[in-house]
Amino acid sequence: MRTRLVALVAAAAVTATLGLAGCSSTDSAPAVQGPGVAASAPASPERVDAASFATVVDSPGVTIIDVRTPEEYAAGHIEGAVNYNVQGPDFEAQVGTLDPTATYAVYCQSGNRSQVAVNRMSDAGVNGIYELETGITGWANAGYPIVQ
Repeated sequence: MRTRLVALVAAAAVTATLGLAGCSSTDSAPAVQGPGVAASAPASPERVDAASFATVVDSPGVTIIDVRTPEEYAAGHIEGAVNYNVQGPDFEAQVGTLDPTATYAVYCQSGNRSQVAVNRMSDAGVNGIYELETGITGWANAGYPIVQ
């Protein structure tokens, strides 16, 4: 009888653990199903790796923002990106023209300036942002294309 009770308790524990695991997620991939599927804007800015960022930038309706200097942008950028220099005097004005309900993909050289840009964008009410955590350096190292 005691062995059967221990077996039932163990089975219940395993079932509960599996049930809870099915409800949780540690996946940080953006809410995109594949190429051509619109990326849904995250409720708050989300830092993602190069593979997830590639999925986002391939989604229709996403605005790609390169926050490096114009010289860095001219030397090579992600195709379709617009240049909003986070260190420039007109960055806030540029951010002020953004639709706060849209989806944005933001990157810099290594992931440092983009954090500053994303914070300033969030302060201005823009939160649907995917940020490339490794910058364009990580993008290129992962084998994704850069255009001039």
